[in-house]
Amino acid sequence: MARFAKGKFALGISDRTGKQYKLTDMKKEWNGLLVGPDEYDPKHPQIDPPPVTADPQALRRPRPDQAEVLTIHVAGPRFGQQSYYPIIANGQIGQVTVTTT
Repeated sequence: MARFAKGKFALGISDRTGKQYKLTDMKKEWNGLLVGPDEYDPKHPQIDPPPVTADPQALRRPRPDQAEVLTIHVAGPRFGQQSYYPIIANGQIGQVTVTTT
């Protein structure tokens, strides 16, 4: 097996500023630059966003639409009396057009 020198006296040059540092003190950044300890910038979390998952496309247990009857409870006054009598109206809505002037 090959052995490497310890490099305790080796010097390195910063890729960012060109300053000279001890090679053992230099740090490698996330983008591959070898820089001095005072120039080191950790990777910002927004540079590598979390993975985006696909949106679900279908419902788990879908149920078909049911036709519902519209019921409106309205009370109208009785003529000549203080009391009200209920008016019950049933209907269905198809297409509604609203015009304002």
